[in-house]
Amino acid sequence: LHYWRTRLQDLPEELVLPTDRPRPQVSSYRGGRVSLTVGAQVFERLRDVARSVGATPFMAVQAAVAVLLSRLGAGDDIPLGTVVAGRDDQALDDLVGFFVNTLVLRTDLSGNPTFTELLARIRQQDLEDFDHTHVPFEQVVEALSPTRSLARHPLFQTVVNWERNTEHLGVELADTGSTALPAPATTAKFDLSFGVGLHPDGGMRVSVEYAADLFDQETADTIGRRLLRVLEQVTADPRTRPSDLRLLDAEETRVLLDQGQGPRPAGEPTTLLKLLAERTAQHPDRTALRWDQGTLT
Repeated sequence: LHYWRTRLQDLPEELVLPTDRPRPQVSSYRGGRVSLTVGAQVFERLRDVARSVGATPFMAVQAAVAVLLSRLGAGDDIPLGTVVAGRDDQALDDLVGFFVNTLVLRTDLSGNPTFTELLARIRQQDLEDFDHTHVPFEQVVEALSPTRSLARHPLFQTVVNWERNTEHLGVELADTGSTALPAPATTAKFDLSFGVGLHPDGGMRVSVEYAADLFDQETADTIGRRLLRVLEQVTADPRTRPSDLRLLDAEETRVLLDQGQGPRPAGEPTTLLKLLAERTAQHPDRTALRWDQGTLT
């Protein structure tokens, strides 16, 4: 508990992200999910970058998610939740049940580090955190006593998990077989949950579960695609810094530049001198032009 009190001191109460709607006073826990795929080539580069600093692919994904959230406006102090196996007591070995614990992985992006530098920083932080997984999350929350709210989860609102591929798992019982079927996602415990795992084609599958109180499905899909762009850029050049990343695709860039030009004029482009000449022609008795030492009056 002393470790977590120190580690999570002055933790941000809430990550500020560009949502489609303001956060309600009470969460409805309605949600949805979008799925995307990282190509095999990008995933292989991701593993190589992770190996270069002795990190795991999960740590590399954690770094990419933290970079994305920071670029979306969440700042440099990014708390991410994750789950770890909870069977650390020998007495649980023969018990049937789902034993997991929740950790808060605090990610520090201060100083605008390169992706390799950030990954090395995350590796050191995560290994220390994983050495202190025995305290139940409920006790950590009680010890830190954060401001409680019915609108959001305490200590973190975004989750990153490495998920096992269960698509090809089956159970045979005598002459009865089984097939795994996808279940629709209609609930969400957190604002955003990034689930990653291996894809059968050698790449990586990414799912983004989102709180419908805050995000539309289209927005969640955009966030997922921006994560893929982050992964493509940092694996192509691990020296890339968060400030160097390009999150927008070509169409988004075109729309943004077009909107930045303001409303288009109704008529043909013209000049100030042409307008004054036209007015002089219309009202010669009330309009005069004078050039005096570089000034037109």
